[in-house]
Amino acid sequence: MGQVRWPRAMSTWDRFVDTFFNAKVMLKYYPDILSGMVVTIELAVLIVISGLLAGLVLALLRALAIRPLNWLIIFIVDLFRSLPPLVIIVLIYFGLPAAGLSPSGFVSTWLSLAFVLMAFSEEIFWAGITSIPRGQWEASRSTGLSFWQTLINVILPQALRLTIPPLTNRTIAITKGTALGTVVAVTEILGQASSAVSNSYNPSPLMMGAAAYIILFLPVVVAARWIETKFAWKR
Repeated sequence: MGQVRWPRAMSTWDRFVDTFFNAKVMLKYYPDILSGMVVTIELAVLIVISGLLAGLVLALLRALAIRPLNWLIIFIVDLFRSLPPLVIIVLIYFGLPAAGLSPSGFVSTWLSLAFVLMAFSEEIFWAGITSIPRGQWEASRSTGLSFWQTLINVILPQALRLTIPPLTNRTIAITKGTALGTVVAVTEILGQASSAVSNSYNPSPLMMGAAAYIILFLPVVVAARWIETKFAWKR
């Protein structure tokens, strides 16, 4: 009789690869991760556009120096800066149904992160506006420009250039919070990866999810650095 050949035991490296980079599992759940990337992109775009616009509007309204209005803006901004985004998501998703509103997990995640970005961006925009010397306001008004013409055409362009570095960093940090949407069943990257791990009993989909976040957000980080350099004040 010939000698019986037993299967070779897997090496430590083979076990590592089979556990975290299982090709069969990755191929099976690749469409799900791709679908999660699309949802993440949609969320991120909505959060950035609505959050930044709302923050800018609040900063411009605050420039009117109407005391009751300013108190209200400061209260709203401080409230959303203080609350963790996850708490806001839970409050919107589980709390609003008691008031007759039933936002989806997608809408709840969008609104919560947009509110947080609005709060931080308003403070950044306001800091940029107030950093412009008072003399520029007075000089512009002396030429016959109205308050809003001075604010929009003279003050705001300078303020925006000053706000780019802190604003881009804060925007990226908050936008990555789309992963919190998995708490309310949003099928973004982390939600899809977590579901795939539960079904496959293998963590390889999490590695795919991590790679997906890098693919999406690394170019954003690089672009933000370029924007900071492009629009920074010349020294």
